[in-house]
Amino acid sequence: MAVLVAPTKSNLIKAKSSLELSKKGFELLDKKRNILIKEIMSYVDKARTMHNEIYDVLKEAYESIQEANITLGVKTVEDMSYSVPVNEQYDIILKSVMGVDIPSIKYIEDDGYTPTYGFYRTNDALDKARQKFNEVKYKIYEITELESSIFKLAKEIEKVKKRTNALEHVQIPKFEAQVKYIQNVLEEKEREDFFRLKRLKNKK
Repeated sequence: MAVLVAPTKSNLIKAKSSLELSKKGFELLDKKRNILIKEIMSYVDKARTMHNEIYDVLKEAYESIQEANITLGVKTVEDMSYSVPVNEQYDIILKSVMGVDIPSIKYIEDDGYTPTYGFYRTNDALDKARQKFNEVKYKIYEITELESSIFKLAKEIEKVKKRTNALEHVQIPKFEAQVKYIQNVLEEKEREDFFRLKRLKNKK
């Protein structure tokens, strides 16, 4: 590695200071990366569980809607579906995790047990289907929150990884080489000055 720096005491002080700062920066970034990795793993575990839950609820919902289609007729079920209100009232709040904005979806959950259609020409299968699809909606909010968080954390981990690699493999070795080079040159100069003074004393 080429060391393009003048071998002076002031440059030695600067190189040592830059080396110490780079090492501290590396330690802090490495700690941040470990915390982010731990955080993302917890989100991944939750997302995996949530996917299984969504699959189970959807399975029940489709079984119920299929039963309702058979017992009531597809046209009746379709007509009843228009009476179900579209509820998209939610807020997205950002919370910071090690400087990363993580989305949190806030909403008021409707239990889905209060029917919006009359009891005439309906049955339990239709009620259950509505409840289950309503449940799926809120689980989709949760999985969206988790997957958005995973995406943002993964991007930040990649950025931190690049910075730590740059410090570990470029900056720190560069400043270490500068310190070593300057110290060697200054020590050699001191030895030469010492022997020169010694010779002068011997001549006198």
